[in-house]
Parts: sequence; structure tokens; C-alpha cells
Amino acid sequence: MSMPLLEIAANSLGSALAAQDGGADRIELCENLGEGGCTPSYGTLARTRDCMRIPLYVLIRPRPGDFYYDEFERDVMLRDIEVCARLGCDGVVIGALDTDGHVDMATCRELVVVAGFMGITFHRAIDAARDPAQALEAAITLGCHRVLTSGASTTALEGADAIASMVQQAEHRIRVMAGAGLNAGNVREVAARTQAREFHASAKAVRVSAMRHRNAQLAGLDSNWQQTDRDAVRALRRALDTPGTPPPQ
Repeated sequence: MSMPLLEIAANSLGSALAAQDGGADRIELCENLGEGGCTPSYGTLARTRDCMRIPLYVLIRPRPGDFYYDEFERDVMLRDIEVCARLGCDGVVIGALDTDGHVDMATCRELVVVAGFMGITFHRAIDAARDPAQALEAAITLGCHRVLTSGASTTALEGADAIASMVQQAEHRIRVMAGAGLNAGNVREVAARTQAREFHASAKAVRVSAMRHRNAQLAGLDSNWQQTDRDAVRALRRALDTPGTPPPQ
């Protein structure tokens, strides 16, 4: 039986390469992870696609903030999905809600249609929905292949019981991927408590700038940045592959 699947949220080409080298099974490419992630640039998409030997999914989110989108934002998302298809990406990560917190079926159907044969993950808009169980059914109706969820909690560990309920509700109709705050120290507990088959983490660490010259007057402009750490990915991979970790559904 296959081992649990590890997806890494990579905020750059460098992060994607580190994740691949560390043993990730799939990449979710994005930018602006500090605000939940947004769609990466064309250049990042194209170069990352060239470098990946593992499946590449792309986050389709035009801005941070809520998941209610106007007509201009919807058009941006549709065009971004078209770019992903032209570049040969393996999947996209989508989601939209209406102002009452229900899944925006009309918008999501448009996104799914344009995605065509690419894989589709419904992202953590499900955690912001008024009724996550109802939102899960909506994702199934839309034909999504998986949902990414923290169980409507800050972390997947805190939301483990809710994720377990979603796994039971899914009944093999859709995959439930646990994510948010996962690391090598807690992923096995989350796996055991949720019985999820897929796990999502950023495994990031601070990259220290090589700049010798820094302008100390530029308050708020930090020379260092966050990037996926290969060793952190390897530690997650080892934890998931350790005997006793629940196998996929």
C-alpha cells in the first residue's frame, strides 16, 4: 500500500526545488505565503514547470483577504488558469465564496471548466465557509479531486477532530488533505487522528541575505526572506514514512 502523500506550499522557484529535493510528492506553487498565498508570476510558473519532476499545482487566488471575488477578479482567475494549462501544469488550487459564506458555485464552475483535464484542489476557502460540511459537498458536486483544510481551525492539529469528520463524510468521493501548521513533530499525530491520506505544509525557514551592504534606514524592508527548507521537508517525509503512520485511504 502506498505511503501518505506530502504536498509542499512553495512560495518561489527556490522553495519548489528545495521541496522536490527534500522528497515532496507534489508542489503547490504560490507567492505571498504570509497572507495565505496568491497566484505566482508568469516567470515563476514557467521556470518552475521546467524544473519540476513531480506534479505541480498552482494556487489561483488574485489577492489576499476574503474569498468573495468581483467580476474583474474572476476574469483574472480564469486567465491565470488558462496560463497554467498552456504551461502544462498538473493542477490548480481554487475556491470562492459568496457574501453569505457559501461556496460560489457559479464562479467555481467557470474555474473548473477552464481547468479542463488538470487536477483541482479546493483550497482553504472551505475553512472560511459558513458550513464546512456543506462546502465539502459543494466541492464534490463541482468535481474537485481534493479539499485542503485545517478543520476550520488555526492549525490542522487543533482541527484534527473536524478533519476526521470530513474524511468520514467524504467516503472516498473526494480526498481530504490536512494542512496548516504541520511539521515533523506533529504530522504523525495529525495523520493518526484524522486518517487523512494527504498532508500539506510549507516547511519554510528564514534565508539569510548574502548582502554585505544594508541600508539600516529602510525600516520594514527586511533583507532576509522565508523559503522552503529541504531538511524540514526531509524530516516531514521521514515522519510520514515511519511505520505506524496511517496509510492512505
